[in-house]
Amino acid sequence: MNFDETDKKLLLFLQEDSKQTTKELSHKLGLSVTAVYERIRKMENTGVISKYVALLDRQKISRNFIVLCHIKLTQHKKEYVLQFEREVMNLQEVTECFHVSGDYDYILKIGVKDMEDYRNFMLSKLTTLQHIASTHSSFMISEVKNTTAIVL
Repeated sequence: MNFDETDKKLLLFLQEDSKQTTKELSHKLGLSVTAVYERIRKMENTGVISKYVALLDRQKISRNFIVLCHIKLTQHKKEYVLQFEREVMNLQEVTECFHVSGDYDYILKIGVKDMEDYRNFMLSKLTTLQHIASTHSSFMISEVKNTTAIVL
């Protein structure tokens, strides 16, 4: 889909705060409320805007111990890959999962309370998944950049 400059600005405003009213957005963009509404509606209908969410403060919900866990599967059989992906979807501590190239097959982003919580997660959940050959964990020291915004 092609975006004009107004669409790009509108998408940035929505990514900054999706609770803004069409009236507020129309003032910022110099458009009518109806024009803003129609642009948003079009982007929702075409799937450019896929959903609206609330972003939580990990510190305030005690999930600020962030781990990047690299996973290597025992084999790359289709059934093993699909089974791992189905099982990892049920792990609530895993917020992101990427199938990657290189030395490992997957990278998981995991949010837990602390090191003890991560150890319990590893022992009772992650290592019980079938077909995992090895794991390698890295722990976040500090967050340098974290954004959900995509600039067009």
